[in-house]
Amino acid sequence: MDTNLIKQIERPTLREQVYQGLKKAIIMLELKPGQRVNDNELAALFGVSRTPVREALKRLEDEGLIESVPGSLTRVTPLLEKEAKHAFPVVAALHGLAARLAMPFELEVIRSLEHWNEKLGVALEQQDVIKAIEADDGFHDVILEAAGNREIYLALERVVPKIRRLEFARFGSLEGVESVEQHRRIIEAIRDNNSQLSSSLMEENWINLGKLLTDYSKDD
Repeated sequence: MDTNLIKQIERPTLREQVYQGLKKAIIMLELKPGQRVNDNELAALFGVSRTPVREALKRLEDEGLIESVPGSLTRVTPLLEKEAKHAFPVVAALHGLAARLAMPFELEVIRSLEHWNEKLGVALEQQDVIKAIEADDGFHDVILEAAGNREIYLALERVVPKIRRLEFARFGSLEGVESVEQHRRIIEAIRDNNSQLSSSLMEENWINLGKLLTDYSKDD
């Protein structure tokens, strides 16, 4: 059969699946900060050979989520507030840029933003940390997708895990999380097609979260 529309479906490689599985386990604190990891044990858990596990660990080490210390010890990198503190302004700037690039927004995209923000509000009321973070991600992913800039995705992929672990560790105990109202203001600016304001509010949203999750009174 000769067709230009039906093409072979791409599937993630085994290496990629192992990498994504390990990364998720680290970010969601299933593999705890400072916990020792062993490639043999991980390979057995995944049901694969040691090769994709070793490759995944090396990739995660390059991203700062795994570290090797003297004595051939490999472990999950300890949770460092200072690194997260430095990462928040970078994440804020990238999301602010995405908001500018995505202008003007179609009505369907705006409705999707409202949908995710409603889910975030419900999750916060129920104190469901996982669903709250998923909904917050959903909201911001809509804007990233609308921006359509792959370089922003690649940059965020490297830096976001440094703050995501801190979110899972502290988000549930936070008071004064105002993300829902901040998102409403962002949506309003987007409806008004105000590129500068929506970008500024987006950056403010991430910086405010950083202030809640880290101690900004400490010196760098």
